[in-house]
Amino acid sequence: MPTSEPVTRLERAIALDAAGNFDEAINELARGTRERDAACTRALGLRLLTGDRAPFLPQDGLRFLGEACERGLPEAAARAAGILALGVRVPPNWAFALEWLYRSAAMGWAPAQRQLLGLCDDRPLAKRAALEPRIDWRAIAGAVDLNSWRRAPAVEIKSDDPRIGAIPDFLRPELCDVLIEAAQGSLERARVYDAAIGENVVKSDRDNSVANFNVDSVEMLHALLQARMSAACGIPERMMEAPTVLHYAPGQRFHDHYDFVDPGSTTDYAAELARNGQRIVTFLVYLNDDYEGGETAFPNLNLAHRGRRGEGLYFSNALADLSPDMRMLHAGRPPTRGEKWIVSQFIRSRATR
Repeated sequence: MPTSEPVTRLERAIALDAAGNFDEAINELARGTRERDAACTRALGLRLLTGDRAPFLPQDGLRFLGEACERGLPEAAARAAGILALGVRVPPNWAFALEWLYRSAAMGWAPAQRQLLGLCDDRPLAKRAALEPRIDWRAIAGAVDLNSWRRAPAVEIKSDDPRIGAIPDFLRPELCDVLIEAAQGSLERARVYDAAIGENVVKSDRDNSVANFNVDSVEMLHALLQARMSAACGIPERMMEAPTVLHYAPGQRFHDHYDFVDPGSTTDYAAELARNGQRIVTFLVYLNDDYEGGETAFPNLNLAHRGRRGEGLYFSNALADLSPDMRMLHAGRPPTRGEKWIVSQFIRSRATR
């Protein structure tokens, strides 16, 4: 009779979490960490660094993520970079985050290497390095100008009232590729919030896919991107929800809809706004343009925008008093040829972190 595979400590911890036994899940991860299990060490580090169903012990969290990196999981250092850059429960520390991204790249994590090469502001150096068998990752990290991400880019106003602004060269092409690659393994069918049942559900008027980035998957680049969005539209990055990347295959679309929190369909609207705020701005970044169709359309404004690769577009969703702006009906039209990739970022009227 065949024997079943033994259950790992990480699998036990996941089962304990599912049962709501978070303390024992942490204990199981700690046992695995003492046994030098890299996956348990990574998971424990993330929990402690963010205080996710665990005590908030950031120094211990970073230590365990570093140990996971040394034990053969360099991806763990990239997770530390993303959390430190984003600023989870503490102010963001970009310089420290860059050190962790360098550590991940130097230990061989290919996604961190591509990210670091894309972030390098000495483009000739980055292009030469990409062709070399051995790369000086310290030199690449040293050529990243972190301050540039908080400089306000030039905005082209497409509509003054309601406000719609475009930024043609918002993101360099190499970083567009990095964001697409980071999303490709995490895509799932996009959902729409159903206020009647209080859940996100699959609906026929939206059939594209989405990759969501939480603290277990956020990259340093996502945090920097939010800072550039903040500089462009003048709203602090702490007001931003978790970043997402949307994918549209040929024929996929998101029919006419609004992005604001709708008082007509949201149960206990006043409490929702008091707790989470209104979605006052949507910010898009177009990651490719090798497709046909796929416009972002605003039918009430007689405006349709087909973004170029690396272009940013933001638009308001609410009026000054946070009430919905009914003019801001919009849609993601289907590509007729090729795939469309965009970053979609919701910005709230109050802090989300």
